[in-house]
Amino acid sequence: MSQLPARPQTGLAGLIENWRHDLLAGFLVFLVALPLCLGIAMASGFPPMAGIVSAVVGGLLVSRINGSHVTITGPAAGLIVVILAAVQSLGAGDAVAGYRRTLAAIVLAGLLQTLLGYYKAGRLSAFFPVAVVRGMLAAIGIIIMAKQIHVMLGVRTDTGTLLQTIALIPASLSHFNPQIALIGAVGLGIMVGWRYVTHPLLRQAPAPLVVVVSGLVLGQVYDLDHHREFFSIPPHIYTLGPEYLLPITGGFADNVHFPDFSAFWTLKFWGAVIGITLVGSLESLLSSTAVDKLDPWRRQSDLNRDLGAVGIGNTLAGLLGGLPMIAEIVRSSAAVEHGARTGWANFFHGALLLLFVALFPAILKEIPLASLSALLVYTGYRLASPKEFARVLDVGWQQLAVFVVTIISILATDLLSGVLIGIAAKLLLSVLSGADLGQLFRIAYAIQPTAPDVFHVTVRGAALFSNIVALKTELAALPSGGVIVFDLSETNLIDHSVMEFIDQFCRDYQDNGGRCEIRGLDNHAAASEHPLAARSRSV
Repeated sequence: MSQLPARPQTGLAGLIENWRHDLLAGFLVFLVALPLCLGIAMASGFPPMAGIVSAVVGGLLVSRINGSHVTITGPAAGLIVVILAAVQSLGAGDAVAGYRRTLAAIVLAGLLQTLLGYYKAGRLSAFFPVAVVRGMLAAIGIIIMAKQIHVMLGVRTDTGTLLQTIALIPASLSHFNPQIALIGAVGLGIMVGWRYVTHPLLRQAPAPLVVVVSGLVLGQVYDLDHHREFFSIPPHIYTLGPEYLLPITGGFADNVHFPDFSAFWTLKFWGAVIGITLVGSLESLLSSTAVDKLDPWRRQSDLNRDLGAVGIGNTLAGLLGGLPMIAEIVRSSAAVEHGARTGWANFFHGALLLLFVALFPAILKEIPLASLSALLVYTGYRLASPKEFARVLDVGWQQLAVFVVTIISILATDLLSGVLIGIAAKLLLSVLSGADLGQLFRIAYAIQPTAPDVFHVTVRGAALFSNIVALKTELAALPSGGVIVFDLSETNLIDHSVMEFIDQFCRDYQDNGGRCEIRGLDNHAAASEHPLAARSRSV
């Protein structure tokens, strides 16, 4: 295995040292980000350029002030559900009013995120159990697929509720527009099959870019600019008519819009603010942590600084008419895969997006909506695939129960309520598994130095997702390069979230030159054969 070069420098020195690597990575991420930003904006009920605004702010500003090293910031599919619900709720039938009032909610959410970062709330993501987070993402995937399948087929449903939208999928399949459905099917086929392409030159092209190019070609073949074909269909479904192409008017500056704070004193407005803050912060923190694992140099992000920087970016994006942003995992993974070394890759990706939309806005107007919908259907499927259900079941039936409860609750109510119901279900299962009520939010532990650079961590009673934050904070403050011994012999219950945390902490600590030992699990029974399954002490 080839040896890594020295750890890259940061700031201006990092730009001078690594600009070739970061420019190439930024260019390739730009190719991935362009169609995703447009598609996410359309699916969120925002103008298409709103996604570009977010990515440009994330690249040019957030990349310079955040606490991570190779993450790419921009709009994400996980926020589609929250933003679309806010537009519909705050607009009350007026899409433009809903858009501008949602911009105001994004501004306030950004300010809240900035405060959370300042008060070091980055580690509060530990309070969300793994099964609930996965359930939230799976529910988002199901919602994205339910809404975008209709657009990919060339029809639009005239219904309001999610369950009605899902129920109309068979009707849309029966009355699809052949030309538009073919464009969507080709795009979806490319996303599914591109991993099997072996030609080295073709492999360099990102699949989303190939989807858009295929859509542009087929759009010209079918002359979608003048397409007016309608079909005999039920009254509650109608074809998109001439609205088959991306509705972009003017250049970048013409698509800058300003927020409307007229709904500031309403509960709906603050519900949107809290939803954007919660989901955006959680997704961003989880993504930053995941990208750290991909970083060849195993650099650790400053999660508090990262959260604050994303908050500043969201405030500015909301003021300019953009979507909220997060540290996005797919684009960040692409950046690492293509050799990104510093945050300048994020900067270059934002600069290239701005340059492209300024010089070539006419190309954007020819992109079929069906191509972008195919990208989102594929994204939604990956979030809610059968493999995800199997992966959760592999950890234990209790994890699957919380996962499914979270999904159903979100589909039946809304994102925030569903997450809270999922957390409540997890707490109830913890009590039924033997945790005392007094242990739900307070963990008994002690950290004692037993020798120079040797620390003995003793945990007693129940170790749960809901009480682990204090221990995580103290462990993060221990010096690197030492020895940490976890003694879990006096615990009667350890849930999966804690097992996963201890495992990841040990990996990170050892990557930085330290050593970890875990003792006392021999007298515990595991919920499944998974190495990180929940444990309870045998009686």
